[in-house]
Amino acid sequence: MPDAGCRMPDAVQTPALERALPAINEAANWVSAVSFEHFELKGSVRELRNRCYGELKARGFGAQAAQHIIKRVADAYTTLRSNIKAGNLGPEHRCLSWNYDTQTVSIWTLDGRIKNVRFVCSRGALKQLVEHRQGESDLAFRDGKWLLIATCEILEAPQFEPKGFIGVDRGITNLATTSDGDNHSGRRLGRYRRWQARKRAELQARQTRSAKQLLNKRARREARHATHINHKIAKTVVAVAQRTERGLALEQLKGIRERVTVPRDQRARQSSWPFHQLGSFIAYKAKRAGVPFIEVDPAYTSQRCPRCGHTERANRPTRDHFHCRRCGLAGPADHVAGANIAQRGATAWVFVNMPDPAPA
Repeated sequence: MPDAGCRMPDAVQTPALERALPAINEAANWVSAVSFEHFELKGSVRELRNRCYGELKARGFGAQAAQHIIKRVADAYTTLRSNIKAGNLGPEHRCLSWNYDTQTVSIWTLDGRIKNVRFVCSRGALKQLVEHRQGESDLAFRDGKWLLIATCEILEAPQFEPKGFIGVDRGITNLATTSDGDNHSGRRLGRYRRWQARKRAELQARQTRSAKQLLNKRARREARHATHINHKIAKTVVAVAQRTERGLALEQLKGIRERVTVPRDQRARQSSWPFHQLGSFIAYKAKRAGVPFIEVDPAYTSQRCPRCGHTERANRPTRDHFHCRRCGLAGPADHVAGANIAQRGATAWVFVNMPDPAPA
């Protein structure tokens, strides 16, 4: 348990943090302008220090903070110039230091260093911080909350040879349906989004500054909610694939908005739901778990019979129902699409991993 000195930012600490962030950002922008004016993209830390250190000290920054700002700007230009690979975030600095045992951080501000500021996270996230945190950390203030943003570099698990594939069909009414018949329904989410749409319409009708601020806040909240739902779906799908030692196949979404037609009342939902985000979450979680992942051509997956292969538009008389006109196979259309995606995934996996022919 954390000791009694551990605490969230209080009424005294919060103003100090609120004053520090914009001051640091403004100073970094000024140093960046100086760097570009005098050195374009080639300024070194030493050259920037000679031109900017005195001014930063005059603005109230301590020696360590001034050095940190200068180095961050120089590192940013070095990254741009050299095109350093993503994830190489440079060495750690002490303007923000972590204490994992007490779950606290120490943060430099214009009013002095604030110590024993408690941070909150899950046990799993804390374990990741201890084992995998790399580079520098950032402090952000969003929607009334202070956030610590840390980068963790986690190695991918060894990929196993799949004993078949699970196909995942993404949609609007059902956000994800697998070839196993598992359905992640969007019905409850649809009610939430319709309620949010009504609230947005009310705020838009006001056309006031405060209404616009509330609109932006609601948009961010809805985006966070969608991200949370996508994370939950991706976690569940990958866990099933890992447990059954199967790979995951998803349909490629390029052109989905032009390819898929929906009723008028669902067009806003189609255009706003982050389809690609769900796929990217499944992809990266699969890599972490060592689950094979592949994307396949989505053409006619909802019109093709996975049993006899007959493909016809009439096989899908309604949006939700599939009935093969040749062999009579019937069932939920999304489930059938997932089965077709699974078959294509297995075929594509064999083709992609086929060894190159021996030279003559």
